[in-house]
Amino acid sequence: MDKVKIQEIADEAGLSNADLLDKAKELGFDVKAANSTISMENAGILVDYAISGTLPKGFKKPGSKAKITVVKKKEETVEKKVSTPSDESETVAKPAAETTVDTSKVTIEEKVEEVAPDSTEKPAVKKVKKRKGISVVSKKTETEAPATIEESEDKPQKKTLSRGGIKIVRKAKPAPVRAATKISMDEQTPYVSKKKPKKVAEARDSGTKIDIFNHDSMSGDIDSGFGEEEVVLLDFSDKNIYEDMMRQEQKRKEEAKKRELAGVGTGKGKQAFRPQQKRSLKRGGKRKKYEKAESTEVVTSVEIPENVRVYEFAEKVNRSVGEVIGVLFALGMMVTKNDFLSKDEIEILAEEFEVEVTTVNPLDELEIAEDHDAEEDEANLEERPPVITIMGHVDHGKTSLLDRIRTSKVADKEAGGITQHVGAYQVEKNGKKITFVDTPGHEAFTEMRSRGAQATDIVIIVVAADDGVMPQTKEAISHTKAAGVPLIVAINKMDKESANPDNVKSQLAEIGVMAADWGGEYEFVPVSAHTGMGIDDLLETILLQAEVMELKANPNRKAKAVVVESSLEKGFGPVANVIIKNGTLHVGDNVIVGKTYGRIKAIKLDDGSNAKEIGPSTPAAIVGLNEVPGAGDELIVMDTDKEVRELAEKRAEYDRAKALSKSTKASLDDLSALIAEGQLKSLPVIIKADVQGSLEAIKGSLEKLRNEEVKVNIIHEGVGGVTESDLTLADASEHSVVLGFNVRPTGAVKKKAKELGIEIRTYTIIYDLLDDVKALLGGLMSPVISEEVTGQADVRETFVVGKVGTIAGCKVSDGVITRNSKARLIRDGVVIYESKIASLKRFNEDAKEVKNGYECGIMLENFNDIKEGDVIETFKDVEEQVTL
Repeated sequence: MDKVKIQEIADEAGLSNADLLDKAKELGFDVKAANSTISMENAGILVDYAISGTLPKGFKKPGSKAKITVVKKKEETVEKKVSTPSDESETVAKPAAETTVDTSKVTIEEKVEEVAPDSTEKPAVKKVKKRKGISVVSKKTETEAPATIEESEDKPQKKTLSRGGIKIVRKAKPAPVRAATKISMDEQTPYVSKKKPKKVAEARDSGTKIDIFNHDSMSGDIDSGFGEEEVVLLDFSDKNIYEDMMRQEQKRKEEAKKRELAGVGTGKGKQAFRPQQKRSLKRGGKRKKYEKAESTEVVTSVEIPENVRVYEFAEKVNRSVGEVIGVLFALGMMVTKNDFLSKDEIEILAEEFEVEVTTVNPLDELEIAEDHDAEEDEANLEERPPVITIMGHVDHGKTSLLDRIRTSKVADKEAGGITQHVGAYQVEKNGKKITFVDTPGHEAFTEMRSRGAQATDIVIIVVAADDGVMPQTKEAISHTKAAGVPLIVAINKMDKESANPDNVKSQLAEIGVMAADWGGEYEFVPVSAHTGMGIDDLLETILLQAEVMELKANPNRKAKAVVVESSLEKGFGPVANVIIKNGTLHVGDNVIVGKTYGRIKAIKLDDGSNAKEIGPSTPAAIVGLNEVPGAGDELIVMDTDKEVRELAEKRAEYDRAKALSKSTKASLDDLSALIAEGQLKSLPVIIKADVQGSLEAIKGSLEKLRNEEVKVNIIHEGVGGVTESDLTLADASEHSVVLGFNVRPTGAVKKKAKELGIEIRTYTIIYDLLDDVKALLGGLMSPVISEEVTGQADVRETFVVGKVGTIAGCKVSDGVITRNSKARLIRDGVVIYESKIASLKRFNEDAKEVKNGYECGIMLENFNDIKEGDVIETFKDVEEQVTL
């Protein structure tokens, strides 16, 4: 049989180990200490006995028979007294009579002979208010228990109703004022008689009702037993009592809650019984006070960002979202809390809530370039080399011209002979350095050329003497003028026989670029990259222009640079090609570049050598950033790693929030466009390129490849080789293609691509990539169905055959007439009927086809109105694939 320790029973019943041990000994159980064990059956008997004083039928306690009998007689006496007052009080008393004997009565058993004679003769003893049911008073009050029970039982209408179940409470300490007052039995009786016959106890929140017995008016010679526990058995056997109590509880609920929060009355008792809930209530009270104080705060002025939502505005002006929406709704504006507010709406709300609103740009705190661009002391400035950008149309000889200047062969290294990257180089002429930036001329590299113009001091527009002005020439001039940069025109390929420099000058004059020798402001220099003609003149012109511009910088300050190209290189990680605009960049500097940051680990010059520091106008590749930066981003040196990290994270967070905000800014026109977009067929592609500039160029070109039926959907783009994660993403999109530009997949990637059935296409020339994508898009487009005439026959005679129809005797005048081909009957140039050839015969035998010049018999399907002179034309539908 399972055994249980006395200590465990005491914990479950809420009794002390000593009390339970005494009760166990009274029952004759063999226990000596709190860790002594008894059977589960005896444990149940012990708990019942300890709490209610009852014993199961048939259980005999040694030496206690007489005492229990005395108690039963005492009970009968009490019951008789209770049953006399009234019918209502009799109803109240019944549950007490039915319930079992409590421990106070058991106490009477042991002390009955000593206490009974004097139990009614103690006028100074305070009557203890009892709950309906049976109460147990601790051992320390054993001597006065009979009087207490007799008084309380004698007046059943004063009985306090209680909740069902067992609850343990601690007696509260007496209040100072009450301790000084003593109430005699004579004084208390008239006070009780004023009450209603049935008094319901003050209610608490359901499930946590606690009665606190304050023996504050007891005589000083009686031990009040503070700190002792009392077990209250609550009784709901009478339905009327329960309903009455619940009604009373509902009325007093708010008052009880306030008392609990204030910590008065029974608050201490509740804290002892349920400490967690008490603490929770205290926290709740404090929070409510704080919220109330906050809501009463009046906001008179506020700063808000340019793009602010309704709920954000409400938070700023300390108003509820409902109030803000209500004001706009009253003016006929239907908005939700996530909608953005226009300037007019913000003005209306500011006037309504009497708040001065200042619109701020959140980017202001993210921009640190202005602090860096503060005016320099003239004494700290030194002359710096000019930064020259070479621009022009594709194949006009820009890179070849730079090769001649650098005496290298860069053009031979470029795939297809066209430049697809931005390159920065530095040369020296007459002891002075010049930095050159070479940009692509292909139409796909518009953004790249724009960045080149912005990062430069002087632009050289290269125009081929035999080709003249071309589209990218005009675009390059536009970028240059937009950037406010002076330009020099280099007329290249002067060694060719077809060279016509005057034609170039006249064409440029038409678009606002007038040569200096024609009375204009722009220098024109004829050169030949092939022979080297005019190269020295060009460099002299550049240095002269730079001298006029007085280009200066302060090398003794923190560096500021611009990124002209970026890439992800194996063994180095993210690499950025930069040109220093001001200051000096050192290895170990903490830098921020757009949304990326890092510490400079290495600086590599254009000739491949390493440097520890670089000054103004020097091009170099830097290593040490956490990610590949965007081309055109500004690099700025800051003091600590913490500063650059926090600023980069703020910028990234701003960009994310801005991207998310677009989802709720769509107007009706935008929604219509989105619906139309959903109806387009799309080609999902993943683009991987070697450098950021090429990636942007490819992305921009592919986004332009669309019409009303198909488009390119770029699901991911990145710098670096094709990885397995790219294949996983491609596998999630149906019919997706991976495009690699100047990158190659590894063996493992190829193997996985084959397993997943994903096509990886790699290119080194941007033309080929665009042509292939155009072909793929053409496959998505609906084919164009055209009609092709296969033959024509003239009707010479008609024959009517019974039960068969009319047969036309014809002679083929063009092409071939085939059986079952589509045919139309033409009479006087008008199509009479379009059908199908049901039968084709030659010499009474079926024929598959009849060629030009031969005679045959033709019968049309479901048509007999054929006449001499008609023409039967046969044709077929041909599907033609459409290309962009």
